[in-house]
Amino acid sequence: MNIALLIAGGAGNRMGQDIPKQFLHVDGCPIIVHTMQCFQKHPDIDAMAVVCLKGWETVLQAYANQFSITKLKWIFPGGNTGMESIHNGIYGLKGEGCVDDDLVLIHDSVRPLLSQDIISSNIAICQAYGYAITGIQCREAILESEDGFSSNRSIPRDTLIRTQTPQTFKLGNIIDVHEDAKRKGISDSVASCTLIAEVGGREMHIVPGSEKNIKVTTVEDIEILKALMHTSKEEWMK
Repeated sequence: MNIALLIAGGAGNRMGQDIPKQFLHVDGCPIIVHTMQCFQKHPDIDAMAVVCLKGWETVLQAYANQFSITKLKWIFPGGNTGMESIHNGIYGLKGEGCVDDDLVLIHDSVRPLLSQDIISSNIAICQAYGYAITGIQCREAILESEDGFSSNRSIPRDTLIRTQTPQTFKLGNIIDVHEDAKRKGISDSVASCTLIAEVGGREMHIVPGSEKNIKVTTVEDIEILKALMHTSKEEWMK
């Protein structure tokens, strides 16, 4: 079974709005519903689970019903950190009877422009290699700074990958990673890919991402999202 696990446990404080960013409406639809629709229409996704901010579970289910998100099967409680929310999601799936060989596509609930091709590639790469991480090769010049104000060091960009989601794993494998993290005292890694790197001993494979696969974090991101939703490739472009 291929399962999309959406992480929606955060309050979105950086957005500075009165409701969590995943529930903000864009084009008459909550951002999280736009995201769920990406998986709803993909033929190889069998089910969805959402790790949801406490107190918003009923709202989430109501929106899923309203927008015909029939693949939503489970809602799990959010954690205090992103890592804890992912932990709750994967162990929740295990508790619901999902098996170790099930594929889990862990995805930010506020990346609503995920393409069908990226979903397909995540499934294929994970089936072939066990660990699939969506990412884009870095194009910008990178400086390292301790204070965010000054710098005298650069980092070569040729080997740098900007990661996105989905990040896809066999359920048994990602649970093993979290068990290793417990033993090593790692409790607040920023993403599944960084957790795997910190735990060590596993090779991740990169799935080509997209600049359109943005994560909505700030008000400016909402403006970019709206622009991307209402544009299309020029016919003359190859």
